[in-house]
Amino acid sequence: MSENATVPPATAPVPASDVSPAPPSGTPPATGPYAERERLITENLKQIYDPEIPMNIVDLGLIYGFEWAGDDVTLKMTLTAPGCPVAGILAEEVKNAIEKVPLIHGAKVDLIWDPPWSPDRMSEFAKRQFGYM
Repeated sequence: MSENATVPPATAPVPASDVSPAPPSGTPPATGPYAERERLITENLKQIYDPEIPMNIVDLGLIYGFEWAGDDVTLKMTLTAPGCPVAGILAEEVKNAIEKVPLIHGAKVDLIWDPPWSPDRMSEFAKRQFGYM
């Protein structure tokens, strides 16, 4: 795994209190200097599917938010369960998808466990697909 993909142990959650949540799927990203890049990142991330659930990671609600420092971005995301065996592989795939976006200098993926993922985080599309609506 790359040094830029960080996977904290499940026993030491990283609080997400200072992370602005990503907009629900289908909602445009926040306005501002990074809005277009966040839109492009989100489109790339919609091509990445959870290996155990037939749905992309954006519609599953695994993306918690973006933190920017100039042209460097840290993506805060979670997984459906802390013990996910593909955590490192998925984080690296997400990092690679982010780095494909123009004007991104550096990308980092932080897996966080607080707040924990629940089906309530899924987009309306995903909820319909899985019978939650």
